[in-house]
Amino acid sequence: MNFKNIFEHVRSNLDLVIRQDSALGKELWNELIQIHPADLAQMISDLNRDEFSAIFKVLPNKIKFEVFEYLTDPEKAFILSILPDQEKTDLFKHTPIDELIDLFEFISNQELKHIFSLLQKKDREQALSLMKFDSESAGGIMDINVISLQRNFTVEKSAKILQHLQPNQELHRQIYVTDENNKLSGHINIEDLVVHHPQQKITDFLRKNEYIADVDEHQSSLVQTMTHYHLDSIPVVSNEDFFVGVISSETLIEALEEEASEDIYKISALTPIKQTYFETSFIKLIYERSYILIVLLLVESFSSTVLKAHESALAGLVIFIPMLVSTGGNTSSQTSALAIQGLASGEINFSNISRFIRREFFMALIIAAVLSLTAFARVFWSPDTSMAECLVVSLTLGIIVLTSVTLGSCFPLLLKRFKIDPAFSAGPFLATMMDILGIIIYCYISKLILT
Repeated sequence: MNFKNIFEHVRSNLDLVIRQDSALGKELWNELIQIHPADLAQMISDLNRDEFSAIFKVLPNKIKFEVFEYLTDPEKAFILSILPDQEKTDLFKHTPIDELIDLFEFISNQELKHIFSLLQKKDREQALSLMKFDSESAGGIMDINVISLQRNFTVEKSAKILQHLQPNQELHRQIYVTDENNKLSGHINIEDLVVHHPQQKITDFLRKNEYIADVDEHQSSLVQTMTHYHLDSIPVVSNEDFFVGVISSETLIEALEEEASEDIYKISALTPIKQTYFETSFIKLIYERSYILIVLLLVESFSSTVLKAHESALAGLVIFIPMLVSTGGNTSSQTSALAIQGLASGEINFSNISRFIRREFFMALIIAAVLSLTAFARVFWSPDTSMAECLVVSLTLGIIVLTSVTLGSCFPLLLKRFKIDPAFSAGPFLATMMDILGIIIYCYISKLILT
């Protein structure tokens, strides 16, 4: 029986499973706790809050801690609000501080004060120091629970320290090395401790760090750097150059997912939401989606004013307006997507902008020529159209395509220059702009040629 079938049986017999006072309840319970914690977290997340809390409370502590790791931040905050203090304290011992502070924005001030009172002094001090960093900076996403070594340690001493600390601290392939003042000196690979003599000092085979992140560096920059240099991890230092944490490959994946999600929201003219779709209130989604659509609707209505003013010039050419404006929107979206992706990956940067723009300009000329000829043929085969009208539509489409490619390639670069996310340039914003410009260009050329 797969976990989906198990969940359906558990959900149908939830009371029996929680009480475990019947043969069926015990059987389903035993099957339930054998499921992978990630799948179990997904299953109980689909329950209502009462059922969710009831089944979580009766899970064995080991499984409870593992499932907690896979829950979303709002779900974790909810769990903390229903557990007794002793279970909260046990949970804190199994949750890294840098992950715990991610929940604080979903917790009331009163509950937050209570949580701080339950934390050990060392954990409380670490939490307070991490809270001063922006959540999307290196300091906000770094892992502080990592092992570091001092440069004067021998191989033998380093191995013993790793054996002693490893169960409680993260161990990565690259182990960072500091001096006596906790300033970063370099790193070694874990295999170096195997191939070198036990009495040899690690400073003898110390490796240079390829990249060092500052605590205030934004995660988007870190993503580009780590992917560009194929780094498994990078060290993070404070403003005083003290070693404070590590950005691991696991954190990189999470940052990539977050950046990709934010870009999708921005491309669709939505404000990024930190919660999942079902955890976001219905009213908030209505507001986030409708207010920008109202703005775009009012802006788009300007094109109606332009059409009204040039109604006589357009005459029978009105039927070709949807073809023209949709082509402009499609072209600008296509071009901006290439620019945004290139900027996000680091392939397009300020050292090769001129090359990118020059390439797009020549591409725009060819695409405009191809689409103009296609449009000419389309209008020519329409009944009751003159050569002049064919020329108007064809010329308009060519200029619209040139304008679309120019805006689609330059607008993301301009936003990047002013430290605004280039993703805002795509989707409804650019499409609306091209709709209005397309109508203006169409009306002007029609008036110029036909009157």
